[in-house]
Amino acid sequence: MASSIATPIYDVAIVGLGPVGAIFANLLAKAGLRIAVVERVVDIYDKPRAITLDHEALRVLQAIGLGDFMEQAIAPHNGSHYLGVDGEIIKIFDPMPPPFPLGWIPNVTFVQPDVEQALRDKLAEYPHADVLLAAAGVALQQDENAVTLTARRESGEEFLIRARYLVGCDGANSFVRKRLGIGLEDLAFDEWWMVVDTLTSEPAKRPSRSFQYCWPSRPGTFVPGPRNLRRWEIKLLPGEDPDLAGVPDNVVKLLKGFTDISDLTIWRSAVYRFHALLGGRWRDRRVLLMGDAVHQTPPFLGQGLCAGIRDAVNLAWKLRLVLRGDADDALLDSYEIERKPHVRAVVASAKEFGKIIGELDPEAATERDVRLRADLKAGKAETIRQKFIPDLVSGLIARDADLAGRLFVQPHVRAPDGRTCRLDDLLKPEFAIVAMAAEPMAWLSETSCAAWRHLAGERVVITASGESTDANGILTVVERDGLFADWMRQHGAAAVIVRPDRYVFGAAGGAGELNMLVEQLLQNLSAGR
Repeated sequence: MASSIATPIYDVAIVGLGPVGAIFANLLAKAGLRIAVVERVVDIYDKPRAITLDHEALRVLQAIGLGDFMEQAIAPHNGSHYLGVDGEIIKIFDPMPPPFPLGWIPNVTFVQPDVEQALRDKLAEYPHADVLLAAAGVALQQDENAVTLTARRESGEEFLIRARYLVGCDGANSFVRKRLGIGLEDLAFDEWWMVVDTLTSEPAKRPSRSFQYCWPSRPGTFVPGPRNLRRWEIKLLPGEDPDLAGVPDNVVKLLKGFTDISDLTIWRSAVYRFHALLGGRWRDRRVLLMGDAVHQTPPFLGQGLCAGIRDAVNLAWKLRLVLRGDADDALLDSYEIERKPHVRAVVASAKEFGKIIGELDPEAATERDVRLRADLKAGKAETIRQKFIPDLVSGLIARDADLAGRLFVQPHVRAPDGRTCRLDDLLKPEFAIVAMAAEPMAWLSETSCAAWRHLAGERVVITASGESTDANGILTVVERDGLFADWMRQHGAAAVIVRPDRYVFGAAGGAGELNMLVEQLLQNLSAGR
């Protein structure tokens, strides 16, 4: 008996099967890890939550095999107009023009329950992924080898799950975070808003872009979703009771303040407290936190769920490398080092936009309108939403190298079998050395080559013309739009080392630099041994 307790059954246990937990579980299961997921409720949550995703999130959904599904499930987010006190434009977000750097429309809308169902269906395809619904975590213990989770079914029956690592994806009221005694830093944003999802019988009735109603009398937001979904987010005013605000008659009354509702059926509504919070620690030895369990952002940049998806893709490959022996356990510390400042920056921007939209003082709102209109007229206002999403600034990157911490582009390419697809569809979720020509591959020393093979790293050449081939351990593909070539030339790079999560470790201009980067990467992965 003692020996079975000493041997963890699972590689990773996950608490929570919301969208972040489901994406994380899929990433791990696709990589062949043995996982267990515990989720309190059986059914997918039926209240309005996320409605926007960005191209980073779509790239992750592509990585788990849902690219074709997402193509059908999304609609372009056609930008936002911020309207001032007089109803005229004070600020604009425009869609990013093509070619799209990550191979996807940079901002889209989607219907969350549909995507969650697709994530669960995909996860069910893996025999080594055990999903345990209607079971809640009640206790947690860890030793130097594993974590033991005590879970309780609705019947009251308790059972144990033992895993090498455990990750809490269990939302704002996280059992895992509370059990670890990890506090939340308050980033000073706290407002009550009502979210109303409606279905229209006249899809062409309203413009296809979002509006931010920056009205002190009643701030609000309009977001057109896919197909016939139309959403309004409406701020509650001081003194309004959040419990009473959500009653059906009041929902109708508030909605009528923004639109003619004759074509609308209210699908669902909820009153939420919009917070800005950041977990003090993201890791306690073998237990880690992600998503709303460790950070919460106001929704004014559409980045709440995107932030959780970034957590999932950041941690998944690191756990995989540690579990298979290619990296020291210390690599997992880079998860918080990389993600925490990123989240802090995104929350700061979301708060700024929230303040613009939600200003209740008429005098301050009029001053705001004058200032923002002047910025817009002078060309000083940033109008591309993605510019507010930062790069990585520390962690597992070659900080002094060009392009370190930037997202790697994803061109459409011709595969060796003749089809055209997004680049990532031809790559494994491993490190990759990517170049514009075959020559930089010959720069690798014997030591670098051997180390790269040991790491299961890929070698990829992306050219403007010629044949697409997969030979001698090098994948050569022809790109469609010149996206990669332009990007490399712009930065004076001959080759880049790309991480499994598609952030750039570093770029090299010559042979010495490339071999140095390979050596630096290997040292960083084994640091702590």
